[in-house]
Amino acid sequence: MITLSDEDFDACVDDALDSIPTQLTDRLDNVAVLIEDEPSADQLPPEGTLFGLYVGTPLPQRMSGWEYGALPDRIYIFRGPLRRACRSVPELREQIRVTVLHEIGHYFGIDDDRLHELGWA
Repeated sequence: MITLSDEDFDACVDDALDSIPTQLTDRLDNVAVLIEDEPSADQLPPEGTLFGLYVGTPLPQRMSGWEYGALPDRIYIFRGPLRRACRSVPELREQIRVTVLHEIGHYFGIDDDRLHELGWA
């Protein structure tokens, strides 16, 4: 398990968000990025490991009037699983970046197969 302070971990998430091109970040609307230590039991997939999770309505599925009363979409980034999966700080930083890009991809309606093709999985 990699030891990286919560503040440094959070800074890695911020760096990953800052690396996203402006033409994409300008389209992010009503979405919150949350950093949690661990996923809850109901968030865990059958395979049992989860680095991040997008919860919301992907951009292509939003209909006219969708935003009225809609809660923010949420992107969760999970510290514990990411720290346990990586063997070095540079590897952890890269996996955080990939995880953030992966979950942002889901916001834009990109499925897992395409995210794998893009190297964001």
